[in-house]
Amino acid sequence: MLVAPLKASAVFLADLSRALPIPHELDFLELAAYTGGHGTTARVLKDLDASVTGRHVLIVEDVVDTGLTLNFLSRTLSPRQVASLAAVTLLDRPYRRLVDDVPLRFVGFTVPDELFAGYGLGLDERWRALPDLHFVVPEELPDLLTADGYK
Repeated sequence: MLVAPLKASAVFLADLSRALPIPHELDFLELAAYTGGHGTTARVLKDLDASVTGRHVLIVEDVVDTGLTLNFLSRTLSPRQVASLAAVTLLDRPYRRLVDDVPLRFVGFTVPDELFAGYGLGLDERWRALPDLHFVVPEELPDLLTADGYK
């Protein structure tokens, strides 16, 4: 079962799903970050529709940075008695890890500490529909916002 947190990983998930030669299912969950007394953490807004008990689960991520979200997902899904749990990410920034306990098994690209947009990744919900990835230069962001009519 491929499990993807919404929204940014949806395009990568679709391409990965079409490329897999084995039968599989797709399911989604939605997370929200919140800041509490012990720092920033995550909570589940929308849980999976199907049971993962006894299933081989592959978490499909867009970007893995600190590892906090992937660690949260792992701690959320593991107690559900999955047969196995692993993760794949399109973009990885291992130098930003704050936790080592992440089930990251497959990496598309290790990337620099840059902003990306397109291929499902958005900035303020913009540019997700671009067909490929683009570096976003922060100094040019106000001009892009004005040029696209978003300002």
